Parts: sequence; structure tokens; C-alpha cells
Amino acid sequence: MSDIGPDISRRRAVFLDVDGTYAVHGAAPAGHVAAVRAARQAGNLVFLCTGRPLSMLPEHLLDAGFDGLVAAGGAYALLGDEVLLDIRFPADLAALTVAVMDGHGTAYLLEAPEAVYAATGSVGRLKAAFGAHLAEEPDATSVVTDIFASVRVVPDTAAVSFAKVSVVASDVSVWRLGTDIGEQVAVLPTSIPALGDSAGEIFLPGVHKARGMEAIATRLGLAREDVIGFGDGLNDLEMLEYAGVGVAIEGSDERVLAVADRTAAGPEQEGLVQAFAELGLV
Repeated sequence: MSDIGPDISRRRAVFLDVDGTYAVHGAAPAGHVAAVRAARQAGNLVFLCTGRPLSMLPEHLLDAGFDGLVAAGGAYALLGDEVLLDIRFPADLAALTVAVMDGHGTAYLLEAPEAVYAATGSVGRLKAAFGAHLAEEPDATSVVTDIFASVRVVPDTAAVSFAKVSVVASDVSVWRLGTDIGEQVAVLPTSIPALGDSAGEIFLPGVHKARGMEAIATRLGLAREDVIGFGDGLNDLEMLEYAGVGVAIEGSDERVLAVADRTAAGPEQEGLVQAFAELGLV
């Protein structure tokens, strides 16, 4: 990450969701890379704001240069080299979550800044599930490569410290898993249709992208009206609501479009290029 310079109070902070917003099929188009660099050259701050953990953000997604990031759906916030947030499941809740998932024959990924953890016996099932995704979306190879490059296989997932869970395959729905764990967790469905209804995310209530954004904005002394957010998924709802200007990607879920102030074309059309220009960021 780059150093933060002076006079930041007059800058605007831009937060970009990664998959489906900044990147398409796991890669950032050249126009988006150029737009980020131009916005920063103009004196603005640009952050990635993603559901991915830090460990699942390869260098090719960071090459444009960013002033920091929000990762793990808001559980982790980084400003320059300063870690502002690193929220993880309390140890007792982590143990309960793993026990419930193991009891239902679930293949899952435990996401942390330093790595994504998988149980020793689950790798084959994980590969089969993501193989089905690639069969439907061959262009998603880069995303799946990023996932497995970050995975660390461990014999005892009950001993792992983590911020969020990705349920990849399960004998029951992710909603049932959430119910069995209890009110200490929240649930979202997967954004990958090929994984089916059993897949999704399990995370701590109140931990969302806006929490990471607020930590960064507060540290910088920026007002919410100086914050711009771009996103396309259900985990972007709080992000767009928090931002002074919330920008939804065209074709997003209606709930996402409903909370946005405006829309932008998707990464396939390098939509950030026009949006940055219209917002006076470049």
C-alpha cells in the first residue's frame, strides 16, 4: 500500500467492490486500472472494499495502487500500512461454528487476513464444487485460482482464528447452518449460482463493509459526503447506504439498486472510467 500524503481533508475517498465492480472474472480491465491511477493522481483516495479476505487479493488486483482496503466484508481495514480493524470470531463462537458445519457434512473455507483455511478431508469436495462453477463460467478461472492460491489445509479447523466463513458445499442450506449456530452469526447466500442453495457466507452481525469504511473515514477525518462507494452485491448494501454517493453497477439486485444514488456500467464495459469522469474524480 502507498503512504498517505498531507491535505487529505480536501480529498474524496472512493471505495470499490472487487468482483463484478472493479474486476471481471477476477481481473481488472486496463481502463479501471488507469482510472484508479488518474483519480489518485488528481488527489483523491481510492480503496478496495471487498468480501474477499486480504489473503485472497493477489498482486494483479493491487497493481493499480491503492491507499488501503476494506476486506473480509468489513472485518479488516487497512489504511496505508496501518491496520485499523481485524475483527474475528470469538474463540467459543468459532468452535461452535466449526462443530455445527462439521456435523452437517459441510465443505467450507475459514477466511483470515493471513490465509484461507480448509479442513484436510474437504479439499476434494471443494475442488469438485468450484469445478462445477468453472463448467458454467469458464472465464472464472482466475477467481478460482485466487481462491486456491490462498488456501492453507489444516488438520484441525477448530483451532483456527477467522473473520468469516464461506460455505461451499453442505448437506443442509447455509440458512439452516446459521439457525443451528444461533443469533451470534448472520448469513448471506452465495454470489456463485453454480454452488447452489446450500452455499453462502456466515459472518458476525454488524460486521459489514460500511464498518471498515467508517473506520478509514474517521481516521482520515473525512465526512460521509466525501465518501463514494461502488458495488453490485448484497454485501454492498451497507456500503452504498453509508457513502455520500452510492453507485450500483447496472444489472445488480433490485435491493442494491434501490439504495444507490446512481448507476454505472459493469467492468465488462469498463464502467468506472465514465463514472469517475462524471463524478469529477479525474
